[in-house]
Amino acid sequence: MPLTVVEHALATHILTQLRDEMTPFEQYRALTHNLTQILLTEATRHLLLSPKTIRTPMEEMSGAELAKPIVVVPILRAGLGMLSAVTELLPNAHVGYIGLQRDEETAVARSYYCKLPDMAGATAIILDPMLATGGSAEQAIMYLQAEGAEQIILICAVAAPEGAAYLIERFPDTHIVAGAIDRRLNEQKYILPGLGDFGDRLFGT
Repeated sequence: MPLTVVEHALATHILTQLRDEMTPFEQYRALTHNLTQILLTEATRHLLLSPKTIRTPMEEMSGAELAKPIVVVPILRAGLGMLSAVTELLPNAHVGYIGLQRDEETAVARSYYCKLPDMAGATAIILDPMLATGGSAEQAIMYLQAEGAEQIILICAVAAPEGAAYLIERFPDTHIVAGAIDRRLNEQKYILPGLGDFGDRLFGT
């Protein structure tokens, strides 16, 4: 399934606090961390496993471990707020960075930085709190595909229906995991009801 909206009481509770304009930035960071871990749990539900035999303190047993390397790729700068939550659960994951800056007049993202580890055969997890038009995610997915990523997952807190539909049509093999699908984009291509400027709220700028 190309799109999963996480329907979980705790995720809804946290997302409501993130939306509230009165939530201070120091609390915003903790809320972002907590929501990301809930979204990540869903995003990794069906990752490929390989069998592994281990010994417990009681006896030998057959278990399993993740079969493919994972690369976590936050889109700068707002995606940085989600990174620690992912590496906490996936400490062996490699980390790449993609810098994209939105032009406020055209709403088109401009690339200014890209640093990726070896992507060949890897599962790439893109972190971007807001999926609006889909333009930034499109550029990130194209970078990762070009570098050889085998599977791509996009985790976002909220998504606009326009952006989600665009990515599903453009990249049907990419799995989008969102905390919510919001109503629409406004004339300036901001999500309604949305969260405001996620980066500013996260970093207190």
